[in-house]
Amino acid sequence: MGRRVLQLQVSILRSLAIPVFAILLGMSGVHAQSNNDNRGQDQKQPAANAAETAKENQRKTDEFTEAAQALNGNAAGNPECVWLGRRVVALIYADDLDTAFRHLDLYDRFGCPGGHIQAAFRCFTRFISQIDPKAPNSLNNHIHACWINPAAQPPQQAATASTPTPAPAGSQPPPQQPTPQASPSPQPPAK
Repeated sequence: MGRRVLQLQVSILRSLAIPVFAILLGMSGVHAQSNNDNRGQDQKQPAANAAETAKENQRKTDEFTEAAQALNGNAAGNPECVWLGRRVVALIYADDLDTAFRHLDLYDRFGCPGGHIQAAFRCFTRFISQIDPKAPNSLNNHIHACWINPAAQPPQQAATASTPTPAPAGSQPPPQQPTPQASPSPQPPAK
């Protein structure tokens, strides 16, 4: 009885082996053809991606250096504080509070000042209307600007803050400039 079961299994496997082998051969041919088509594109992309990656890494390094110079003597200028703090501000903006609190625990563990996150987020809320979702890095650029200078003001608010406040109602209005009068039109000569 055991021999019959074994022979039956072997005969089933033999009958399935040829179709499975044919399918595998067909799939490998399709796979090889699709890889040959993309080979030229793949060789061009790494060169472009390498240049973009190097440019992006240099930009990030420059941002950390800028933060260290701007916040000289402040622990918030340390690279680990800059990286974690900016991420916390971005996560709070994205309403991902659970992840933000986990990052905040790490931020505190590195000895970074917690008040700087509060000041940076307060500054960032002033710039929310200026964030362009279509512009790349718009969000990150605003967060970085607020991280470096938490007292920053948006341009329109800064302009209104620098204009003088109107005088109280009881004071005299400022003197008005005389408006130029229109000259009379010339009369046609009499005949």
